[in-house]
Amino acid sequence: MTTSTTGGRTTVADTQNPPGATGGRGRSARKRRAILDAAREVFLRGGYLGTNMDEIAALSEVSKQTVYKHFGSKEALFVEIVTSMTSGAGDTVHDQLPQPARGDDLAQYLREYAYRQLTVVLTPDLMRLRRLVIGEVPRFPELARVLHEGGPARAMRSMAALFERLADEGRLTVDDPRTAASHFNWLVMAEPVNRAMLLGDEAIPSPQELRRHAADGVRVFLAAYGPGAGHAPR
Repeated sequence: MTTSTTGGRTTVADTQNPPGATGGRGRSARKRRAILDAAREVFLRGGYLGTNMDEIAALSEVSKQTVYKHFGSKEALFVEIVTSMTSGAGDTVHDQLPQPARGDDLAQYLREYAYRQLTVVLTPDLMRLRRLVIGEVPRFPELARVLHEGGPARAMRSMAALFERLADEGRLTVDDPRTAASHFNWLVMAEPVNRAMLLGDEAIPSPQELRRHAADGVRVFLAAYGPGAGHAPR
């Protein structure tokens, strides 16, 4: 028998649980995952009004009662889809790219960051999610805030913190890290994202085009914010 202590409470390892307890939790988690995967597909295809819980239940191979047991309502399931997709994309961009060390090529690092940001945001499912949320703003205004907070706002906070550190190291000239982050974000994101949002998946640039666009944006950014760029002293 093994034990562990969390928050002052000692728990016994699963070997002491009633038979089937762990399996029950595993089945519940698998059902929840199946429901989320099905709901993502159905919502992105049909929109909020065009989606019904019967279709989600059938696609996830569970009963409609099970769907409601896990999520309570169609609205709650829709909110979960938007939240999970937005946070997952943000994690991919911001948490999986290491911070640049002092000896790293800063321009190359920023090009890789910009390219990663573009390729994640410009996936067809995330573009459909953005269009869907914008279309549902009158019904679910809080979802637009979720999408903004987990998308561009999170990107700009992350970059502002990085730019402040790089300025302290003398590798950038930055008066206001938040303004610099906003400039970087929209130099990189504005044109390709607007094109894809309005013209559809076929307007998403190729990987080669995205790399060129990222490099161009970084070159302009560094011309304005590189060492000795002429800003007021920090």
